[in-house]
Amino acid sequence: MTQIVVQELSFVLVQLPSVVAHRGASTDRPEHTIGAYELALKEGADGLECDIRLSRDGEIVCVHDRTLTRTSNGRGTVSALTLSDLQKYDYGSWHRHGQPAELLVLDQLLELVKGKNVQLFVETKHPVRYRNEVERKLVETLKKHDLDAQIVMMSFSPTAVKAFREQAPDIRTVLLLDRLGRYRSGVLPSFADYTGPGVHVLRNDPEYVERARRAGHETYVWTVDSPEDVALCRDLGVRYLATNAPANTRRLLTANLAT
Repeated sequence: MTQIVVQELSFVLVQLPSVVAHRGASTDRPEHTIGAYELALKEGADGLECDIRLSRDGEIVCVHDRTLTRTSNGRGTVSALTLSDLQKYDYGSWHRHGQPAELLVLDQLLELVKGKNVQLFVETKHPVRYRNEVERKLVETLKKHDLDAQIVMMSFSPTAVKAFREQAPDIRTVLLLDRLGRYRSGVLPSFADYTGPGVHVLRNDPEYVERARRAGHETYVWTVDSPEDVALCRDLGVRYLATNAPANTRRLLTANLAT
């Protein structure tokens, strides 16, 4: 009887990673469309992730690639086209579960999360022709919507994260890492709150999560879909887990915990 009680208590005390929908529920809907984010919310995601770029006329749009080829029926570079140019194209039909969808601008996504118990992780893409203008525009837009407590800013560019922090010191930041390099010890620059390694980094160096924690940084891991990677992140105690399939990842976390 005592053993059963202990097991039950240990189950309760385990903190699962927060599930962040990477580009929305992008396995089942076209990425960066309002439908992908609405589905992620319906599936109970703790957070949403988006990538942002500037159009030629300075509007913030949610597009991952520098060009339109992969995720629309358009052609050209995002930064070379105006918002009205970009809005001419279909951003949904390319996906196997897709239907015609409009370009998503950041203002729409901010309105979607407003008042909901969900965090929005916003990644600024680099290198870009406008350099840190995207960070300045992001700060300006966030002030308009008054959502600081729900927002986490991210980038692979330390310069971008630093520039954002200088303009918005109260908003949390993630320094994304494709490899550890100079950050192998777990220590990050003062302008970064969380560390953001890819899951491939943790497969090669699982002890990194604990080193970062000792240095005062919780971990945001991208992009985690397979059962093995979900279990790895759960067992290492990562704080945020970015996934293309939030509902399935939640099921895997619960199933792994039960075993």
